[in-house]
Order: sequence, then C-alpha cells, then structure tokens
Amino acid sequence: MMETLTLAPEAVRVLGALIEKQALTPDSYPLTPNALLAACNQLTSREPVMQLSEADISATLDSLISAKLVSERLPAGSRVAKYEHRLNYAWNIDGARLAALGLLMLRGAQTAAELRTRSGRLFSFGSVDEVDAALNTLADKYPPLVEKLARQPGEREARWVHTLHPVSVPVTAAASNDSALADRVSVLEDTVAALLQRINALESNTPSAG
Repeated sequence: MMETLTLAPEAVRVLGALIEKQALTPDSYPLTPNALLAACNQLTSREPVMQLSEADISATLDSLISAKLVSERLPAGSRVAKYEHRLNYAWNIDGARLAALGLLMLRGAQTAAELRTRSGRLFSFGSVDEVDAALNTLADKYPPLVEKLARQPGEREARWVHTLHPVSVPVTAAASNDSALADRVSVLEDTVAALLQRINALESNTPSAG
C-alpha cells in the first residue's frame, strides 16, 4: 500500500521534469544535475515558472532518493552522477498514467482536452476519453494521485490537479467575468428595490384627489 506523501513544490517540479525528459530526450536520460536544473527552470511548458538553484536541486534530489522516488546512477567512465525517477516502481504507473501525471506536475490544473493537446511526444493519446481513463485510474489509487476539481462558472470542462502538493487554481477569465456580472446585477437589484421603496413612500404620502 502506498503511503500518503506530500511533496515540496521543488520535488514536484524535479519529478515532472524527469518524466518529461525520459520521453522527450531518451538519449540524454537519466539526467545530470545541470540538465535537470535547466529542465526545471524552463520558461516554456511550465506553470508556474520556477528559478531553482543548484543547491535546491541537490537538496531535492537527496530528499527524493530518501523517499525512493529517484535513484542515482554513475555511468561507467563518467565522473558525473545521473538521476532517474522510480515512479513506475514506487507508484506502479507508466505509459498514459505517467504522462498525464507528469503534465499536471509541470503545468498545473488542466482539462483532459488540454492534457491531450499538450502531451505531444510525451504520450500519444488517441482521444480525450483515453486521457480521462488514465486520470480516473490515478484518482482511484490509494491515496489518489490526482483529483477532479468542480467545474467553475463559464468553463465547459472541469480541470484536474495532482495531489502531491496543494495547487493554487487561478480563477478563469470567464469565471471572473461571471462574478463581476453577478456583482453588477446585485447592485442594480438593490438600487431598483430602493427606488421602489421611495416610490411607494411618496405614493402613500400623496393626498388623494378630493
């Protein structure tokens, strides 16, 4: 049984980067600390963008190795250690499930459709239903690795997040607009109600024609 695990944001980013680079650049995987640092601090395909230091990477790798989520390798003839994730062993996930989790770790809350569009060479999802199937499998684990958020006003689909670290989900523009509209309607309703009260008061104080 997998124990409940809450990871630091740096650990989530390191694992997500390892998942991504395993699929996208297999010839250079496992990654050296410098390659991992560059992957974590990418300005594209990252939400949020982070600026980790070499010390951050070193400390995070030590913690992930202790948690048996990352392993260190020293290739023959190399003076530099390389690192790889062990999520396929630790959490029994690979393929579609590993890709979906990795994308959530790197890019925050997303819909199944967004995950399919952004998966690229990470995994070839045949349909949104295939993404949903992978996500539901991750959600059914104990403890769950992902969860489906309630659909926000103005959104067509609900978004998914990983559960490894609390994720701050920004309010969408559509939801923000809906909220602003509701506020304006409420103000107008209050204004109309006040005007009606004044009209009623005036009418009640007006003497009837003799």
